Amino acid sequence: QVQFVESGGGVVQPGGSLTLACAASRRDLRFVVMAWYRQAPGKQREFVAHRSSAGTTVYADSVKGRFTISRDNAKNTVYLQMTALTSEDTAVYYCNSRPASEGSWGQGTQVTVSS
Repeated sequence: QVQFVESGGGVVQPGGSLTLACAASRRDLRFVVMAWYRQAPGKQREFVAHRSSAGTTVYADSVKGRFTISRDNAKNTVYLQMTALTSEDTAVYYCNSRPASEGSWGQGTQVTVSS
């Protein structure tokens, strides 16, 4: 089963930017829809964005216009560029396929937006 390893999180001030990366353990994901999800303290995990192998992207309304998902199939890596961050974006961010593979959740990467 494919495993994902997320990285790039950290502490950033409101209005700042971060880029997250997600490395997959398998090399045959180029036809898989890849997505980012996040889970804020005390809340359910929620969908953030996805990108198909053909380049079609879908974003949650809360991040539309601020976040950009991209992928490098040759590197089995998915990215999430985040700009204009607010405290509402504080969460642990995960990547997975969409629909998600329940056995493939990684540890996630913490993003904290704070002044």
